[in-house]
Amino acid sequence: MQAADVAAPARGAYTSLEDLIALRFPARQLQLARRNRALSALTGPNKSNFRGRGIDFEEVRSYQAGDDIRSIDWRVTARTGDAHTKLFREERERPVLLVVDQRPGMFFGSSNCFKSVLAAHLASLLCWSALDGGDRVGGLVFDGHRHREVRPRRSRRTVLGLLSEICAFNSALPLATPAPPGNFADMLANLRRVAKPGSNIYLVSDFSGAEDDNARKHLFQLAQHTQITAISCSDPLESQLPLSGRYAVTDGEARSELNTADRRLRREYRDAFNQLQISLQSDFARLGIPLLPASTSESPFALLQTYYGESRR
Repeated sequence: MQAADVAAPARGAYTSLEDLIALRFPARQLQLARRNRALSALTGPNKSNFRGRGIDFEEVRSYQAGDDIRSIDWRVTARTGDAHTKLFREERERPVLLVVDQRPGMFFGSSNCFKSVLAAHLASLLCWSALDGGDRVGGLVFDGHRHREVRPRRSRRTVLGLLSEICAFNSALPLATPAPPGNFADMLANLRRVAKPGSNIYLVSDFSGAEDDNARKHLFQLAQHTQITAISCSDPLESQLPLSGRYAVTDGEARSELNTADRRLRREYRDAFNQLQISLQSDFARLGIPLLPASTSESPFALLQTYYGESRR
């Protein structure tokens, strides 16, 4: 990939390992440790419950006003009669986990690229940037039926292994059978098992199924011990019907005709998408999780540069 391509949207229905490797060079312009004003604004009024605890235990000292009550050492407190707090030493590089959605619903796009390709490019940029910053990088790729885990390591080989898994899942689309109900919640359950306390998690998905009660419970638990950033992949056709006309549509089996000249249909379609996005933003804001919008019509690098590039004053 040439430097001039970085400002352009991703292209195609499928990605390749060569394309994902080429993103290593523009990724050097991103700094994941920097949470600029644009990213902080997406967190909402509620700060994340994550406090960076559970990395390395260092010592116990007497409780002081303002200490997190969750850090109280109850055994020492009971033995001495005075409240004591556990202190933890923050690890300089936290494990970075990329969670990449390659479900059948991501195999969709009206221009430039499919959402599955957009997710792959975003994940690749984040992988290379994290590795360049000295972090251990790993991830989880899922398609609704199965998933693959890559344990976090600080090595180029590990990143290449994760990118290879993303390409393998991507090339397998479309799947012969749709993903079963509750598959997003199942993925989060697996993520809870994989993610260590203090991990820095990037969820790259269209978040179909995130409204499920079980999914919400898993997200709540994850947000207690990890730092999560969500990147929502969408396509313009999901928010706005095409120009007035009659269009043949199919789900791969049945065929039908859609008349987009119907104003009521256009309004209801747009309102349904907007309501879904508002609900998603509200759920994530309550957990202190920033939700970054990504579109197939825009450059994935430009999106990440907005939040992890140089802060502009």
